[in-house]
Amino acid sequence: MSQGPVAGTDTPGFETLLYTVAEEVATITLNRPDSLNTIVPPMPEEVEAAVERAVADRAVKVIVLRGAGRAFCAGYDFGGGFHHWDEQMTTDGEWDPGKDFAFSTAPALAPTQKLMSVWRSPKPVIAQVHGWCLGGGSDFALCADLVIASEDARIGTPYSRMWGAYLSGMWLYRLGLTKAKEYALTGKPLSGVEAAEVELINRAVPFDQLEEEVAKTARQLASIPASQLAAMKLVVNHAYENMGLASTQTLGPILDGLMRNTPDAKRFIELAEREGVAAAVARRDLPFGDYSQAGPDEKPDPGNVIEP
Repeated sequence: MSQGPVAGTDTPGFETLLYTVAEEVATITLNRPDSLNTIVPPMPEEVEAAVERAVADRAVKVIVLRGAGRAFCAGYDFGGGFHHWDEQMTTDGEWDPGKDFAFSTAPALAPTQKLMSVWRSPKPVIAQVHGWCLGGGSDFALCADLVIASEDARIGTPYSRMWGAYLSGMWLYRLGLTKAKEYALTGKPLSGVEAAEVELINRAVPFDQLEEEVAKTARQLASIPASQLAAMKLVVNHAYENMGLASTQTLGPILDGLMRNTPDAKRFIELAEREGVAAAVARRDLPFGDYSQAGPDEKPDPGNVIEP
């Protein structure tokens, strides 16, 4: 079990996360540990607000993003069929594709764009990944500038098989074509070690070294002038934005909405509502023998817990 950083300041008022500042580092901790930090409202709005607070704070030079409990983030919470976003996606109880695409692509509204605030921050963001980092949670983590994971973490997009599509596009931009196609088509998860080997993330370390490795990296970055960090981040970001990042992030959420409402997807959600999420994901994962159907050695160590 790992203890979190000693907080210099604490900002109350968030429902889904914790925000602390210590020694020039702002730490944003997703705080729905009983649900593996799955994404529900108002988490995207609160992440954006926390990032804006860190950007505005002259005492902060680096942002660390992490998850409480056994996981970084297991993606969007679909156990209830996504009804927490019904107002933005349905009309008279039925999926409304017009409302869905307008909501999911609007910079002021879209959860993906609010979570992308870590990309737009002029201050560098380090994602500290442990446990499960899945679906929209992986799309989120990969928006950070540096991603450091525990060796036993599992990073993947099970929505590649059912009920979704790439959202931030960061899987595509961090991987070469060969690996991007493989993971897009299969949705196979990678351990922290494997993710570092294919350069999806920066590096992987044993869980008991994760906090210190992230803290060490944050200290190194904080020793550099803030303007220098902002300049280097800006030029790299623009290079990738010139490759069509905005277009990818428009197409991805539109396809995600379509894939959530195919006949197959509706049967998937009906099964989840009738027999539980575990039954639905078990059927999804059985042919691959991973995620819910993986053996203990192919899952994160459940004893590796972040205590905020």
